[in-house]
This record gives sequence, C-alpha cells and structure tokens, in this order.
Amino acid sequence: MDRRRLTAIGVVVAAVGAAAAVTLPSFAGEGGAPSNAPTSQAVEGADPEVVEALRRDLRLNQSQVAARLKTERWATGVVDQLRTELGADYGGSWLSADGSQLNVAVADPAQARRVRAAGAVPKVVERGVGHLDALKTRMDHSAAAAQQVSGWYVDVASNSLVVLAEPGAETAGWRFVARAGVPRQAVRMATEEQPRLFADVRGGEAFFVGSGRCSVGFAVVGGYVTAGHCGRVGDRTSGPDGELQGIFRASSFPGDDWAVVQVNSNTRVLPEVTDFRGGIARVAGSQEVPAGSSICRSGSTTGVRCGTVQARNATVRYPEGLVSGLVRTNVCAEPGDSGGSWISGNQAQGVTSGGSGDCVRGGTTFYQPVNEILQRNNLTLITTRNAS
Repeated sequence: MDRRRLTAIGVVVAAVGAAAAVTLPSFAGEGGAPSNAPTSQAVEGADPEVVEALRRDLRLNQSQVAARLKTERWATGVVDQLRTELGADYGGSWLSADGSQLNVAVADPAQARRVRAAGAVPKVVERGVGHLDALKTRMDHSAAAAQQVSGWYVDVASNSLVVLAEPGAETAGWRFVARAGVPRQAVRMATEEQPRLFADVRGGEAFFVGSGRCSVGFAVVGGYVTAGHCGRVGDRTSGPDGELQGIFRASSFPGDDWAVVQVNSNTRVLPEVTDFRGGIARVAGSQEVPAGSSICRSGSTTGVRCGTVQARNATVRYPEGLVSGLVRTNVCAEPGDSGGSWISGNQAQGVTSGGSGDCVRGGTTFYQPVNEILQRNNLTLITTRNAS
C-alpha cells in the first residue's frame, strides 16, 4: 500500500498480532536451541518459545501451561463432535478463565446429557449460535445505521450480541439495534475505544510495501497470507534487506481483512513463526480453538504476546469501513504488527487485523481466521507435515 493509504488506515482497529519476516529465522535453530533461547521444558504440542510466552503473559507455571494446552486440544475435538450432534441446538462453547473446564451451551435442555457424556459442562440458553449469527447478520446488513458504534460480535458465554458503542453513545447504539430489527433482549451494550488498524512506516523485521511495514502471517504454497489493509492487488513487497520479495495477488479490505502475497523464486517461506529472539514456533495445522483458549501472536513491532480468545464472529467498524467475521482477543499489539501470525499450541489461527490499546496498557485485538483465507483463495497451508 502507498504511504498515504497506510497512514489513513492507521492499522489499529481492534486488531493484533503479526508474524515474522518472510524467511523466518528458526525459533530454536536447526541445530538446537541457541544459548539465549528460553529454557522451558518440552510441552507436547507447543515449542518451548510458545510455552515461555504463555508462562509470561498468562502467568502460569510449567505444569499449568501443559495442562491448559492438553485441555484445549481435547476441547477442540469435543466441540467439533458436539457441534454436529447438537445441530441447531448448539449454542457455542468456551473454556473457563483458567482453561480447565469446557462449557457448551444448548438451546434444548434435553440435549444437556449429550454434553455431559462428552465430558463438558452444559449451559442451557435461549438461543442457538445459529440464531445469534442470524441476528448479527441483520446488524451487518444495517451497518449504514451504525452511527457512533465501533463494532458488534456474538458472545456465546452470555448468549447475546455485544454492541460496542463509543463512550457516551449508548443511546445511538440502541437506536442501531432497533433499526437492525434485533430484539433488545438479545443484546448487551458496551462501550470501548474507537478501533483503528495496526500498521506503521518504520523499518524493522517483516515485509514492506513502499515505506509501509506489516508482518507476514503464515506460509502457503507459493507465498504467504497477511492482512488485506497492508496492500492492494499488484502492490510489490520487499524484505527487511530492501530486496524485492513478492507481489499482492489477492486482497480484501474492508468487508474482510486478508491478502495473499506470491513470493518470487529467491524467497523461501517456512511453516514457522518467529519469536524475534532466535527461536521459532512450528505450524502443524490450522485446527480452530474454542473461545477461552490461550493464543499467542507474533508481530514485527512487539514480538510474541499471548492472551485468550474472547469471541468469534465479531464485526468491527474501522475508519475505512466494516470488517466482519473477526475473532476478538485480549492480546496487545501495536502499529506494524498488522498481518502477523496467531497460533494456539502448534495450530495456526489467523492474521492480525486491527485493535485498540498498546502493549504498555494492554488492549483488545482482532484477527482474521486463517481457514477462511485458505478456503476463499483455494490455498494450501504449509505445515511441518507437508513442507518440502
């Protein structure tokens, strides 16, 4: 993107993370962990650097990290099973704050036994998640009426839609709800900072479009994915060394926030995410984790930061327009982190879209799910299993 567009976007809505430069240095190096790398003991499903970041940002000890990741892997499979079995009665799922308990909402009390049998805790609710998604779609279609509203999303834990009004603009928020034809009892009103996108013009690790800097998301066959607001189709990218690297072959923003960069023959993309300290997290797949799961992101401005997934199917109003289908988190990020990697354990989750706050005060962040990018563009994620 040109400098003017980059500045206008400001790359800061409620977004987050980022990844590394195109040729990502190894987290632990091919010959083992470097002397300055974290010394966390091995935890199944996660590289030591991810474990170290979780310990730091979630304030967990080694055994707590291991237990949490094990529960999250189990929960992912249970959620997939129950979503199919419960059908329209499935109301969403989320992990408890400490990550030890999987909660599954059901719109039919008779279905609670299925949830218990699967090892989760049933929560009887009024609306299935399909109903909530349909109500949110009404809001998306009425976006032109969303004055003084910065976004909205489905919150399965409260079985409601959360509308984010600008400070002091709750009345305008409820007016938007009414115009969208959404029942007031299905909505929870909240206030939050005005979102903006994360992007910057400063140099550093990552990739550059003119004088603008963003972060690489994940390696795909032929290139990598990143944020759509980082560049338009035809824009050329360069690496930290200033050498030409690739070209934007697809880009969507606003509406969505994803892009695909095709790299040239001199650039190699790897199934890894850098921690900017000489280590890497290896990407084994892209299995989606439930709300409440721990998650880490890597960005060229602030490195690796961790937190938890708060909600899925969030719509955010950027100055440039609405973006829907994002995932909301409590991970911090700053300009230049845009487009970077979100990873849970060893599973790719998405790329940074935008957010509010910073990594001093903290903030709310959003990412574009990676599986949607792969499906929309018929891409193959490069993983530790299929890397050549």
